[in-house]
Amino acid sequence: MNLFLYGLVVLIWGTTWIAITAQANVVDPVVAVFWRFLIAASCLLVGLLLTGHLRRFALRDHLFCALQGLCVFGLNFLCFYHAISYINSGLESVIFSMAVLFNAINSRLFFGQKIVAQFFPAVALGFLGMFLLFWQDLSSTHLQGKTLLGVGLCMLGTYGFSLGNMISTRHQKRGLDVLSSNAYAMSYGTLWMGLFAASQGMQFIPAWNLQFSLAVGYLAIFGSVIGFSAYFMLVGRIGAGQAAYSTLLFPLVALTISTFWENYHWSLTAILGVICILLGNLVFFLAPKFRNFSIKKAIN
Repeated sequence: MNLFLYGLVVLIWGTTWIAITAQANVVDPVVAVFWRFLIAASCLLVGLLLTGHLRRFALRDHLFCALQGLCVFGLNFLCFYHAISYINSGLESVIFSMAVLFNAINSRLFFGQKIVAQFFPAVALGFLGMFLLFWQDLSSTHLQGKTLLGVGLCMLGTYGFSLGNMISTRHQKRGLDVLSSNAYAMSYGTLWMGLFAASQGMQFIPAWNLQFSLAVGYLAIFGSVIGFSAYFMLVGRIGAGQAAYSTLLFPLVALTISTFWENYHWSLTAILGVICILLGNLVFFLAPKFRNFSIKKAIN
C-alpha cells in the first residue's frame, strides 16, 4: 500500500506544476488558489457526507485545521503561484524537494525527534545545489533580484507545507480521520484566500476558458483531493520525514515535462545543481533510522 501511495503522489504532483502555470496565467494567484480549493473541498465534503464518513471534530481540532489550511492550502500555494512569474515550474518543484529537510527540523522542534548526523551534510549539498541550479539567473544582473525573489517565495511556501505536515502528524496522533481533516483544512484554506481576495478588491470570476477549466479541474481533483489525501496518509503511516521522500522523486518528472513544455534548456551547472540537491536528500535518507525502511514495509 505504501508503495502505491508513493507512486501516486510522485506521478500526480510531478505533473501539477504545468497546470499551476496554466491556471496562474489566467487569473490572480489568490483567486486561482481560492477556486482550486473551493472545488476540491466541496467535492471532498460532499463525498464524505454522502458516504457517511465525515467525522465531527472538537473546536480545538478545528482550530488546528484552520491553521493547517492557512499553511498548506493558502501560504504554500500563494508563494508558488507568485514565484512562477520569476522562475519556471520545473525549478519550483526542485526547490520543493527541500521539504524533506524542513520536515526533519520541524519534527525535532515540535515532536522531539532526533536529527541524524547525515542531516548537516545534506543541508550543505541542498543549498549548494540550489546555488548551482540558479547560477545563470543569479549571474545575470537584470534578473538577479527577481530570481532571488522567486527562490525566496518557493522556500517560504515549502516551509509552510512542512508546518502543515506537522499539523497532519498531530491530527493522526490524536486518531483524527485523514480525509475529514483534509476536507476541513481545505475549506478553511478556501475561506482564508476568499477573505484575502475580498479585502484586496479582487475579481472572483475568472475567464472560464478551456485552459483554465482543465487546469483548475486537474489541480482540484487530482492535485488536491487525491494527491493530498495520499500524501497525508503516508505521513500517518510512515512519518513526515519518510513521506517527504516523495518530494525527492517528483521533481524529476516535473523537470522532464518542463524540458518539453517550457523549452527549459539544461546547462552543466543546472545538471550539477539537481545532482547536488538529490544527493543531499539521499544522504539524509541513508541515516540508520531510514535505512530500516525495508522493502517488506514498502509493499505492505
